[in-house]
Amino acid sequence: MQQTSDARELDLALLFADLSGYTALTEIHGALAASGIVLQFCRLAQASLEPEVRFINSIGDDVFCAGEDTLAVVRSALKLREAAEHELYFPRIRMGIHRGPIVEREGRLFGAPINLTSRLADQAQGGQILCSEIIAIEVRVLAGIEARPAGERHFKNIARPVHVFELARVASVQASSVIDPVCRMQVEIPRAIVTVEYAGSVYYFCSAECARVFRESPDLYVAA
Repeated sequence: MQQTSDARELDLALLFADLSGYTALTEIHGALAASGIVLQFCRLAQASLEPEVRFINSIGDDVFCAGEDTLAVVRSALKLREAAEHELYFPRIRMGIHRGPIVEREGRLFGAPINLTSRLADQAQGGQILCSEIIAIEVRVLAGIEARPAGERHFKNIARPVHVFELARVASVQASSVIDPVCRMQVEIPRAIVTVEYAGSVYYFCSAECARVFRESPDLYVAA
């Protein structure tokens, strides 16, 4: 590690997380409800972090964390995903994890690895954690988690394709929750406010308003 009077170089594991479907949620339920969900998301993120991991900042529905211990960062991401899954009527979280050299200056972090970590989170689906190869190698020692290859991907402003992996649970568990197709919020099946049958399938909704919007244009949301 090299440092000057106002800057230091670090090698950190980086975690970006955001709410899947946040825009749709805001459009249906309004900015006030969405802001409450974002604040709860930040609280969940901070509560899920292991002692070695720092909460760097949050912008909108994006949360940025970092730590020197790769496995501590990964465990924090897994805890955050599980915490969100247990929240009633809450969006699923998508995350990206990478590691690399960055610069810390005046309390802020700079460097290309931050950009790649953010791009990984952007590519993830709700409930999914995507990571780079350097992370995938280290998580082999974690029980119950495997890094599944997700192919090479090209990211904006990154010259070479990146080998991407998904951090997945080894044992598949039947989901007890589904996604409201309108606002993209998580809905526990037994607690769905409204269910609608369409084209031979049953859809579950967090509110009567989402069900109403779906009934007006079901093909729009089934296609999505």
